[in-house]
Amino acid sequence: MIEELYQRYINSAGVSTDTRNITPNSIYFALKGASFNGNTFAQEALAKGACYAVIDDPAYHIADKTLLVDDVLTTLQQLATYHRRKLKTLVIGITGSNGKTTTKELIKSVLSQQLNIVATQGNLNNNIGVPLTLLTIKPETDIAIVEMGANHPGEIAFLCSIAEPDYGYITSIGKAHLEGFGSFEGVIKTKGELYDYLKTHHKTIIANADNPITEALLENYNNVYSFGVGEGVNVSAQCLSTQPVKIQFADSSLQTTTEGFPANIEGFTDTPTVATSHLVGSYNFTNIAASVAFGRYFKLSTKAIQKGIESYIPQNNRSQLLQWGSNTVLLDAYNANPSSMTAAIDNLLSMNSFPNKVLILGDMFELGDYATQEHQSIVDKLKEHQWAGVYLIGKNFKQTKAPYPQYETFEEFREVFKKLSFQDSLILIKGSRGMALERLIANS
Repeated sequence: MIEELYQRYINSAGVSTDTRNITPNSIYFALKGASFNGNTFAQEALAKGACYAVIDDPAYHIADKTLLVDDVLTTLQQLATYHRRKLKTLVIGITGSNGKTTTKELIKSVLSQQLNIVATQGNLNNNIGVPLTLLTIKPETDIAIVEMGANHPGEIAFLCSIAEPDYGYITSIGKAHLEGFGSFEGVIKTKGELYDYLKTHHKTIIANADNPITEALLENYNNVYSFGVGEGVNVSAQCLSTQPVKIQFADSSLQTTTEGFPANIEGFTDTPTVATSHLVGSYNFTNIAASVAFGRYFKLSTKAIQKGIESYIPQNNRSQLLQWGSNTVLLDAYNANPSSMTAAIDNLLSMNSFPNKVLILGDMFELGDYATQEHQSIVDKLKEHQWAGVYLIGKNFKQTKAPYPQYETFEEFREVFKKLSFQDSLILIKGSRGMALERLIANS
């Protein structure tokens, strides 16, 4: 059945899963969710230009136009894996608690300087997004970069079974999605499933030698290409500044062979190269260093790596430095968890050229039983420093013991915010995606 579907796929314009944006001559996959049933839209998809529809409800069968399967999502995943195996394109898997999407975009920007790259769109990194990414691979694609997200144990292992990565990198492991993982140890185990897969299949791991948590997951595995600020790494990197992040990097001529042994590579030198990014914050230094390591591993020129870093401009409310009147806004409102919130606050503290620092912080979601403890920990950290202003938004922050103004809803704070006046201040806006704090300065 997959073989038959695959023949239709390679003669189509790709796949569509939403009738609101059907691609002409595409195959429509009638996915189901908690509040929708894609089967009911099969006829509409065909009318809008889809050449074929994959359904799992016989009530919506249309002769010669639909393929009835046991489960549409499973079929989509199987088709993606079949396609990935047919083309044998190299696949990079990326996961982690923080920085996945930024790192993925940086690696894409670097590798695209000399290679044909496809990558996960936005953060479509779940059991639907991963197969959709794989299905964008073309015969001319050199490498596919697949972002993998998870909020429950076993999810990364499952995504690896779909994508079958040849290389992998874990950005960081922090206190994210604790509600689903049950504990920090659960986060470590699940994120580590990427390395488990790579080790089992004798694939290459790109690793941050300065991160003790991810380093511990390697367990003396030899097929590793490393980067870090210390010695004994393949690529050495130093952070020269954080506003914006300026990185100095050099190759140490210790690239590993496929058997995991060091090998000298011709053409690399120890002459340091400096690249100035459009990113801010010390936490982005590691994300940039990872992109350098991938560039070095795939033997890109120094100039190509430098250009890839310097041409990447952050979007989607991730570490964006914006001017707002006389104020500078650090908009980092795409997501938040205790680890990334702490890193953002530490970064703000390091920005010494701004004497007036204001924090507008929204709730961190998906922390389960840890929510009260983790939000109070953030408040306690804030108490250790002097601020020009601190504003806490959301039900969780509202319940903390804080000497700062607290607002249970965004709407409540927005009315207050309209009356506030900031001058020559550095303002951090950070919260989980559901808080959508970027609305505060939209159209301003």
